[in-house]
Amino acid sequence: MAKNLKLGENSGKVADHIFVFLEIFAREGGIQSYVKDIFRAYLELNPGYQAEVFLLRDSPECSNQFECDRLKFHYFHHQSPQIGRIKMAGVLLKYLLQKRPKRVFCGHINLAVLIQTLCQPLGIPYTVLTYGKEVWEPLNIKERRALATATDIWTISRYSRDRACAANGINPNQVKMLACAIDGEKFTAGAKLPELVTKYGLTDAKVIMTVARLWSGDIYKGVDMTIRALPKIAQVFPDVKYLVIGRGDDQPRLAKLAQDLGVSDRVVFAGFVPTDDLVSHYRLADAYIMPSQEGFGIVYLEAMACGVPVLSGDDDGSADPVQDGKVGWRVPHRDPEAVAAACIEILKGDDQRCDGQWLREQAIANFGMEALKQQLLSLLESS
Repeated sequence: MAKNLKLGENSGKVADHIFVFLEIFAREGGIQSYVKDIFRAYLELNPGYQAEVFLLRDSPECSNQFECDRLKFHYFHHQSPQIGRIKMAGVLLKYLLQKRPKRVFCGHINLAVLIQTLCQPLGIPYTVLTYGKEVWEPLNIKERRALATATDIWTISRYSRDRACAANGINPNQVKMLACAIDGEKFTAGAKLPELVTKYGLTDAKVIMTVARLWSGDIYKGVDMTIRALPKIAQVFPDVKYLVIGRGDDQPRLAKLAQDLGVSDRVVFAGFVPTDDLVSHYRLADAYIMPSQEGFGIVYLEAMACGVPVLSGDDDGSADPVQDGKVGWRVPHRDPEAVAAACIEILKGDDQRCDGQWLREQAIANFGMEALKQQLLSLLESS
């Protein structure tokens, strides 16, 4: 149900901005993490910026560390999604009529038609935030119109922009970049923890690692390609082990593939690892390997911030975090021979892209929280 809070209550002035999202706190995911980083950056901007945040599927019981005078949250979770949406639309329309905010930010394509319907007749500018594959395929005509009439569209990478524009006839000049960010204070380099080395049987091993959902619908993550690359890698590095972090219904297929290729003893399925424990697991790796097709690929930044060299696919949004190959290896994402050759190069460690300290500096300089804050400020001031 909607949170019992009067719009603008306890705030010194009318909010500059309205953010409308499906959900942020009820579940974890890439979009949710991205939005939380945007909130962190927003709260570090000029104190004059204030926003109201409307959340369709979250409830007041959700843990929310961002509630403050500058960010006011309104919850519309309901057992009936349709009733929740109607209630949110009513409250939002009342606010738009009474307060006339400078801009509304629509946090998902599934809300874009609603936001257009409310904002356009009132002459209130709106921006649509996109993340990745939700806009990579042709949308229905109403959603395309909602994008076309938005003041601008924000997305996370050049690849995501290009896919969305090609699929939906969007003017590329309408699309602005707001990249994902890495928390350099959380993701840091460090020694391999002996207890984890023992737990996973990695003593004296060269460790390559992937963090990914092991879902049958997500084979694009490339775990199977990395398993297929292992026999060739092992010819040069007989002690190589592949640490796979994540869970999902594709694990039995991947385990059988490793067995069929005779590398079962080299593949360690670690299962789910809580976010707070990821840093210690990244530190186990000598190379982070994910020949994938990503909208961006925050995991590459996480690995680099921990001083670990990375390998990505060569035709996706990872071009941004790996800076077109300047700070990482890019290979055809379904080519195990290319994956093997690049892994061998990384494990030899002769390339500057293997310099952990340099990698960390590059990742934070270009995608740290300060970079996100400056990027966000620039977008808000130009809008």
